[in-house]
Amino acid sequence: MDIILIQDVDNLGAKNEVVKVRNGYARNFLIPQKFAVEASSSNLKQLEERMKIVRKKEEVMLAAIKEVIAKLKDGVLKIGAKTGTSGKIFGSVTSLQLSRAIREQKGYEIDRKKISIVDEVKELGTYKANIDFGNGHSTEVEFEVVAE
Repeated sequence: MDIILIQDVDNLGAKNEVVKVRNGYARNFLIPQKFAVEASSSNLKQLEERMKIVRKKEEVMLAAIKEVIAKLKDGVLKIGAKTGTSGKIFGSVTSLQLSRAIREQKGYEIDRKKISIVDEVKELGTYKANIDFGNGHSTEVEFEVVAE
C-alpha cells in the first residue's frame, strides 16, 4: 500500500514522502497514529500543493539569507571591549556580543547559537567568525575588537 507520511518516521521516511508499506502496518499503526494518510489521488494533489507552497517559502527564505550575507560581508563590525595597559582585554569577546553588534550595526537579528568564533578573542585586533544559517548556507564575518 502506498502512503504519504505526515511526519518523519524512523526507518521509514521523511515528512511529505510517499512510501510503500504493508497493508497491516499502514491500516493498524501508521494511519491511526496520524503518522500517514493513504496515497489516494486527492491526497496526492494536496501533497503537490503543499510542496509548491514549501518551495516558494524556501525561495523567499533563500533570497533573504543571500541579502543578509551580502550585508554582513560589507564592512567590518566593531566591538568595544575594556582593556588593560598591554592591549589585552578583560575576559573575552563572545558570540552574544557579536550578535548584539550585528543587531546594532547592521540591523539584523541573528541568534548567538548560530555564531561560532574561529579564534579565542583575548586581545585587540581583527578576528573572524562563522555564521551558519542552516540548509548549507553560512558566511564568514570579520570583526574588529577595539578599546572602549
